[in-house]
Amino acid sequence: MKLGYACLNITLGLKMRTCRLKTVEIEGMEKVKELTLNNLNEVKKVLLWNREQRIEFFRISSDIVPFGSHEIMTWDWWRDEEVLAVTKQIKALQKESNMRLSVHPGQYTIINSPNDKVVENAFRDIEYHNKLANLFGATDMVIHVGGVYGDKDCAKKRFVQNYKRLSDDIKTKLILENDDKSFHVKDVLEIHNEVGVPICFDIHHHKCNTYDKMATEKLLELVISTWKGIRIPKMHISSGKKHKTDPSHHDYVLEEDFYDFTNILGDQHVDIMFEAKKKELAVLKIRNKLAEKH
Repeated sequence: MKLGYACLNITLGLKMRTCRLKTVEIEGMEKVKELTLNNLNEVKKVLLWNREQRIEFFRISSDIVPFGSHEIMTWDWWRDEEVLAVTKQIKALQKESNMRLSVHPGQYTIINSPNDKVVENAFRDIEYHNKLANLFGATDMVIHVGGVYGDKDCAKKRFVQNYKRLSDDIKTKLILENDDKSFHVKDVLEIHNEVGVPICFDIHHHKCNTYDKMATEKLLELVISTWKGIRIPKMHISSGKKHKTDPSHHDYVLEEDFYDFTNILGDQHVDIMFEAKKKELAVLKIRNKLAEKH
């Protein structure tokens, strides 16, 4: 079981540098390139640190290339020799360390929207993340179903229709996650049955948005079966900031939440991404507790 964290590293003080759209309009793509190279080198530092700490699971920030999926972008950053020089080192590090890397387009990347422009923007953002994933050696791209728009069945059908329009290269990485408000685990399993997309089970989202007509153990069996012949299942864990069903994330993953989840999983082989505000510190805290038990 690999335990991982997302995007930033508190110990190293990692922050992605970005700028305003107005700055890009004034200073052009050279400014974007400067920031991108900085961000790539920051990611490399984090992955080296992860290797030293034996953390083999990490989510790459969406903010590597400022305005990477925006219409203003005219720079073919994924072909730039200076970019490729750094990403080649990152990919070699990923392979050497057997590190599982993922990406996660944001909440506004909605492929089931009834608005064609929103879908067009979502496709562009997914393509941006796919380019990042290919350069880094990332295998997983997690997205949510999107909005309900007053009719959940129609919303799911639109997702299926637009999913089918994605490239095969994107489909090899795309993973669908249950969310904390609209689409529960059974909803995403129904979509899997239509298109075969693997399911990323988020235990905290499941607590907030429960499908209660089936035991969690049985739902997990079905989720894990969606990964058969693909790769090790990827799952998310977090703790509520103020209470168990608080959608806001706690600084850490609480021990009881972690052990409750792993007890349900039993001997199933999965990788777990921590979604906690303290990032790597949350992973190290639980890992140290596990070491004490053994």
